Amino acid sequence: MNYELITTRIEGDKVAVITLNRPKQLNALNDALMDELGDALKHFDANANIGCMVITGSEKAFAAGADIGAMANYSFVDVYKSDYISRNWETIRSVRKPVIAAVSGFALGGGCELAMMCDFIIAADNARFGQPEIKIGVIPGAGGTQRLPRAISKSKAMDMALTGRMMDAAEAERAGLVSRVVPLANLMEETLAAALMIASYSQLATMAAKESVNRAFESSLSDGVMFERRLFHALFATTDQKEGMDAFVNKRPARFSNL
Repeated sequence: MNYELITTRIEGDKVAVITLNRPKQLNALNDALMDELGDALKHFDANANIGCMVITGSEKAFAAGADIGAMANYSFVDVYKSDYISRNWETIRSVRKPVIAAVSGFALGGGCELAMMCDFIIAADNARFGQPEIKIGVIPGAGGTQRLPRAISKSKAMDMALTGRMMDAAEAERAGLVSRVVPLANLMEETLAAALMIASYSQLATMAAKESVNRAFESSLSDGVMFERRLFHALFATTDQKEGMDAFVNKRPARFSNL
């Protein structure tokens, strides 16, 4: 897998790490980068050995936003006919295995939106989040006005979308945008530890858990609970359920086969 704007590696045989790699542009997201990211995500999602993926950037910037220079001269016809954003940015939404965003530095505009598309965010203490699109005469276009209210409340989302201010890591954790904040020096160690733990479990169970949590944002409580219940029931048809419960009863480590 040879890419120009991202790098990939495997950790512990079961975790794929994808690093955004446009350092001079602070990892600004353009079409070519998002094509490569989508390709890598689909590749790792289809790899039976991979149980979890991590998306990260540099210490200075996870991604400082979409590439404004690339889109400045687009017309309505250009973006509408090319299905801009929908065509490739949303590939991550079809990924079934867990994806963690490891964020340090700036995660602004499209960078914040990309982080929110991941299943959860682990942030370094130097992370900064924001949706500053209002400052250039537009609004977020990759889910910022939709995912932010679900994560941090309508009031805070309005504040960020209308003023363009940045939220530091401590506020982001208090608001519920990120799952945890760690020292910058420990960001990848902590994230890989979480990813390797997830990858050690049954892939059937982790994919079902991801699908069920995501369903909570798309359905009523009663429908969501029934969806969860049926997935819970379905897992009793798997070899991994038998192995996991037998291992627990007999006080031994479980050896999941993803079957």
